[in-house]
Amino acid sequence: MMSEEALRAGGLERTPGYWDRRYVKNVDKLSKPVHEVVHEKDVWMSLRDGTRICCDVFRPAAAGKYPGLLSWSAYGKTIQSMKRGSQPPESLVFDHSLEAGDIDFFVRRGYVFVIPDPRGIGKSEGEFYGIYNPQEQVDIYDVIEWMAVQDWCSGGVGMIGYSYFGIIQCLAAAQQPPSLKCVMPLSFTDEYYQHGNYGGVHNTYMTMYWELCPANNPKPWSLKMYGEDKVKAMMEERAKDPDIALNSYFMKMLTTWPPNYHTFYLDYLLHPDEGPFWAQRSVRHLYDKIKVPVFLNSAFSPNGRWVNPLMRAFNSKALDVPKRVNLEDYSELELPYRSMNEECLRWYDLWLKGVDSGLMEEPPIKLKIMGAGYRYEKEWPLARTQWKKLYLRSFNRLSWDVDCEPGLAPDAFVHNPPNVSSEIQVLTYTSPHLERPMEFTGPVALHLFAAIDAPDANFIVKMHELYPNGERHYMPCWGALKASRPLVEAESKPWLPVHDHTRSLPVAPGEVREYVIELNPSARVFKPGNRIQLEISAMDPSPHFRQSWTGKVANMGPVPGAASVCYRIYRDAERQSHLLLPYIPGSSADQWVQSIE
Repeated sequence: MMSEEALRAGGLERTPGYWDRRYVKNVDKLSKPVHEVVHEKDVWMSLRDGTRICCDVFRPAAAGKYPGLLSWSAYGKTIQSMKRGSQPPESLVFDHSLEAGDIDFFVRRGYVFVIPDPRGIGKSEGEFYGIYNPQEQVDIYDVIEWMAVQDWCSGGVGMIGYSYFGIIQCLAAAQQPPSLKCVMPLSFTDEYYQHGNYGGVHNTYMTMYWELCPANNPKPWSLKMYGEDKVKAMMEERAKDPDIALNSYFMKMLTTWPPNYHTFYLDYLLHPDEGPFWAQRSVRHLYDKIKVPVFLNSAFSPNGRWVNPLMRAFNSKALDVPKRVNLEDYSELELPYRSMNEECLRWYDLWLKGVDSGLMEEPPIKLKIMGAGYRYEKEWPLARTQWKKLYLRSFNRLSWDVDCEPGLAPDAFVHNPPNVSSEIQVLTYTSPHLERPMEFTGPVALHLFAAIDAPDANFIVKMHELYPNGERHYMPCWGALKASRPLVEAESKPWLPVHDHTRSLPVAPGEVREYVIELNPSARVFKPGNRIQLEISAMDPSPHFRQSWTGKVANMGPVPGAASVCYRIYRDAERQSHLLLPYIPGSSADQWVQSIE
């Protein structure tokens, strides 16, 4: 069993709350912080086509051969080693692109940390074709093999980092560089189309990459895929979409030639449907090509579609490698990212140095249950899940009981186009006060009987925990669906709908249909006296949009429709609109992490 003495013997400064004293072992054998750090700036290497890229290399000062850690993104290498302390999101200098990892922590423990500028980024030669592009994936192979033969390298390389630095790792592993021994993405998605088009609804989330990626020679990947003539035609056609044509920010991108302005977002605009462009950036199509151990990490977060893709990877038989899952709460995020340092060390020491600290003896899934702590699980969804239905009722109520009367008049709200009104109409449904603690951990779905008076529209749904004093906690449970996206019934489950995003089927105006909307999963204990609240709307901009005079597109979120649409929501005995929740009746004491403290 783990002790504080053993922790100190391992050269660690804190006791991680996610470590379990029953499993953690050999901490005294973990790599210790005994090295001084040497920073070699602007080290040049050549890719297979002769393009030269510029790297920063951080290595132990003592001569020797050490495992390498590659930290890769298009965010620029230089800023990753800035010394200014950890920054929380409320800091005026918080930068979400400082995600390479804790350089000194690992170099002092005998690793060589390499951060390149990818081609076309920072000082590197070549053209930048947008995030996660196929050329980038091939280039990572070359950098890993270059690292493996350097005088300072033992021959084994891992990958490290959060967000962009994490998502790229499995794509790189699918290239099968021989010297890559493990990956540990600290943020993960396997399906990039829905990461920025959740439920098929176009979202301005992707606009941030223009300011985050210091490209010196940006090009849209579409030019490489299709050639100039087709790209021109695609730009002209996309500009005819009323929702897109309403927005001057989008029209700038669609009317600039050569298309060197905001190139990745232009690619994004040109591909509103799932297809080859997105598949090239989505590792779900490449699971069988990954041959190294994978530690999948992500967060219960409303920003993007994280948890269900991660669990799809975990459940995939095609991803037949040693794998582990960790799901965190990133609400207290600070960057540079350090909160998983100790778990990372166990992983890299195991696969790159042969130090067994008990990580693979733990149950395969570790969850942070908000309001309760860390817990181990073996499957997803949890086998003991009891699926509970919270029914939408009249007078804005949620109830565990369905309405017994048929033919009731629907609730309604109207979406006003953003060029005529800033009003956002919302339907809100609230449950009774909970009489006891209730844990909901797993996938969440809304089954909604509704009619719209247009061929298409956006559904935006959110779930909150409402406190007795009226304070509302915004949970990570957020979802969206474009009405025209058909449900693939053969692949869907009641708690996890699958839609065909390769096409749109216009809705018959006025037709009452059942829409099944995926929300981000929950992992939360709701307290007695609190209530569950559901919101349904057509828009969900950042609250800051009303105060901002500039940069409106960054606060827009789901792109609102350009037409007025009336929504009618039905909830009666015949049309049982309901929120499907994963109730967990209990967990054994042995499942909870038994911390060292």
